Amino acid sequence: QVELVESGGGLVQPGGSLRLSCAASGYIRVMYNMGWYRQAPGKQREYVAGITSVGVTTYADSVKGRFTISRDNAKNTVYLQMNSLKPEDTAVYYCNANLLSDLRRNYWGQGTQVTVSS
Repeated sequence: QVELVESGGGLVQPGGSLRLSCAASGYIRVMYNMGWYRQAPGKQREYVAGITSVGVTTYADSVKGRFTISRDNAKNTVYLQMNSLKPEDTAVYYCNANLLSDLRRNYWGQGTQVTVSS
């Protein structure tokens, strides 16, 4: 059984910052890529950022230069530092991990709400 638990969401004013965390627990043999997605009301879930097991990162154009993804392999945890937040960043943010447990597949967290509003 594998579980991903996100934390760190909340309400922030435009221009503010938040740091999201996602910790994976359970029977994990190998952790591969980890990443963040988000889904705004009435929209499809979209890719935000990803990081490989060796630290190679990718970002959606909409967050480049403002968001930073990182990971702690010893803790099976991925982070998303979000700076210069905009109202259009408002969404539920989901953690994703590709890992090997009994099988290799993608796992999702339950999501954490981020609201950017004055």
